[in-house]
Amino acid sequence: MPILILATRNRGKRGEIQALLGADIHVQSLDDFPNAPDTIEDGDTFEANASKKAREIAEYTGLPALADDSGLVVDALDGAPGIYSARYAGQHATDEDNNRKLIANLRGIPENHRTARFCCAIALAAPDGRVQTAQATWEGRILTSPRGNNGFGYDPLFYVPTHNCTAAELPSQTKNRLSHRGQALRAILPRILDLFRA
Repeated sequence: MPILILATRNRGKRGEIQALLGADIHVQSLDDFPNAPDTIEDGDTFEANASKKAREIAEYTGLPALADDSGLVVDALDGAPGIYSARYAGQHATDEDNNRKLIANLRGIPENHRTARFCCAIALAAPDGRVQTAQATWEGRILTSPRGNNGFGYDPLFYVPTHNCTAAELPSQTKNRLSHRGQALRAILPRILDLFRA
């Protein structure tokens, strides 16, 4: 069975991506490669960070690697937390820390000005260094308090108007269909399949 290395240790992301790819491709993560290098995400865009991660892990493992860089872009905060979404409240911040900081920074902002979107760039790197990318966004609004237990990151605060609930209240299958990561992965899926057919 073809193996695709997911350049993350985030179990939530691994589960989402395995579910989207189905049973034909086995997804491994950096948990399966404990000595893999930690990529320094010093790019100034989601695409730059995803490309760097995928390229480094494909080179290290000798296998095709998929990396995503995604985050939350909040209009009232001039695009923050953006590429710093995972470490918004500090280098070792938990999801709860980041959510608390987001709530605090949006205090007093009226509901109609709390528009936001999740952005995702996915990069697919071949062991020979070739990199292909895809990007997608998911529009929503930021609530004043978290709701729901499904998902991770900012999902409990991200209200999805089309479904009248937060991303963390959506069933996994629905979230995978709607999400920025799901959209970007579906866009790059033909290129993943082409790479394994080559």
